[in-house]
Amino acid sequence: MLLWVVLVLDLGVSAVTLPQITDEKFIAECVEEHNKARSAVRPPANDMLYMSWDEALAITARAWGKHCDFKHNVHLREVGRMHPTFTSVGENIWTGYPPNMFSVKSAVQSWVDEVQDYSYEENNCTAVCGHYTQVVWARSYKVGCAVVHCPHGVKNFDQSPGAIFVCNYAPGGNIRGQQPYATTGNPCSGCKEECDNKLCRNLQRESRKSYNWAPDWDTDGPRSSVAPTNTFLDILIVRPIAVILTCIAACVVHYVYPNLFCYE
Repeated sequence: MLLWVVLVLDLGVSAVTLPQITDEKFIAECVEEHNKARSAVRPPANDMLYMSWDEALAITARAWGKHCDFKHNVHLREVGRMHPTFTSVGENIWTGYPPNMFSVKSAVQSWVDEVQDYSYEENNCTAVCGHYTQVVWARSYKVGCAVVHCPHGVKNFDQSPGAIFVCNYAPGGNIRGQQPYATTGNPCSGCKEECDNKLCRNLQRESRKSYNWAPDWDTDGPRSSVAPTNTFLDILIVRPIAVILTCIAACVVHYVYPNLFCYE
């Protein structure tokens, strides 16, 4: 009985499953949550572009996430090292634990909630609000995100096993001295395109491209994964065998040295 309890606990703790950057549900959630926030800005925007998915931005987000470090990408301002075509890229990062509690909705919402610390009229923040302004930056129309499991913790955050969620944006926002969007006129009046839920739509701009590309700095950081941390072979065979052998060893030791273990 004890053996099965140990097995169940071991499998439950180790089998952390997080979406990959090719997961269509994950992609749809990332795009939806960003556009939901963009269409809801107050005061309303007249030039807010619909944000669509970009594979290369997601590849870059995954590459940086693998470092399991809660700080901005050190290559963020280096042209050509964040994206093969866009010269400017923005970035938002979220982290938390336990990793299986991650959701795109809650992560993006934590950035959007910074709106309470932002004044559009004065274009300043009373606390951290740069994540929010990047989410609603009108001219940023591409997004690519990745979530990575960090079993040994996230540097500059916590040593507990967690997840780190990185979103990259192009063109990058948060340009000093500029407001994130314009408000003169009706929604979409500043872009002269199809207007959908207060967002400017353009099928050519929103088309998804495939990239045979990876950033040149993409080297393995601390052990991490964007897929399930443990393979089926590991979960179904290796770990159970290891637990069984451990239990057998404990029983043998207890039989040979019956007074070695203490119980309350």
